[in-house]
Amino acid sequence: MPLPQTETPGFLIAELSHRGVRITRQRRTILGVIETATRHLDASQILRKAKKAEPGVDRVTVYRTLGLLKRHGLVDELDLMHLQGEKHFYERKTPREHLHITCIRCGKVTEFESRLFDKLKKQVEVECHFRIAVARMEIGGYCAKCRL
Repeated sequence: MPLPQTETPGFLIAELSHRGVRITRQRRTILGVIETATRHLDASQILRKAKKAEPGVDRVTVYRTLGLLKRHGLVDELDLMHLQGEKHFYERKTPREHLHITCIRCGKVTEFESRLFDKLKKQVEVECHFRIAVARMEIGGYCAKCRL
């Protein structure tokens, strides 16, 4: 399942500019890669795609940009069941929280939204006297193709 398009292209650039962050040509390229991604990308994949558009992009700039986006709450960092070791993947922050369902055989990732997840979060807040700021859930199992 492709990632949901939650904002118009240029959203990350506009948001960072509004917050007073300088947007270099390399940073603009990296932001474009993240915004147009159709699947979850790790830092190496972001670097490869950015280098195609802007050969001067380097690994340090990718990691600094990802750190900046995380600090500003504009991307989420995911481990996706650690199927690929300690590799982390990145996705644009979406208005609604969702679950990541990962096939532990083929690695396919499906995003799933449910009102039950919202109800569960409310129940946790009430019963545990806890204000949730971030909720992430990953489910591992076998997709329809792999469970046969």
